[in-house]
Amino acid sequence: MKIEGLRMGSAAAFSIKEISKMTGLTEDALRYYEKIELLPRAKRRENGRRVYNKEDMQLMELIICLKKMGVSLKDIKEFASLSYKEDILSAPEVHDKVQSYRRKLQDQIDYLQKILGVLDYKIANKKSLLKDS
Repeated sequence: MKIEGLRMGSAAAFSIKEISKMTGLTEDALRYYEKIELLPRAKRRENGRRVYNKEDMQLMELIICLKKMGVSLKDIKEFASLSYKEDILSAPEVHDKVQSYRRKLQDQIDYLQKILGVLDYKIANKKSLLKDS
């Protein structure tokens, strides 16, 4: 579902309600992330209401992805502080943390694949879920 934003200059601009619907983050979460400086301070319209752009949404999508991986807000803040132009290798400590989270995620995927394999076997062979009969 695409929500059209209001135009500010040449770039699309979205209200907090629109960006909330687009990303799945609550308005309260967006305000909190701004308060703890995970998100940069939102630009404001003349009436004082927050306005977000495409780059803000990309950062929100990164935050959502990292949160789903189990990354702490502290680490997300560190990852998000890298500019889009900066190579992750330029910050070795951040690179190491990203690699560590990647290994943990791969371990979780491998474990879930094993579980899926057992369930597929049980289903395909009409076996009991508790024991092989």
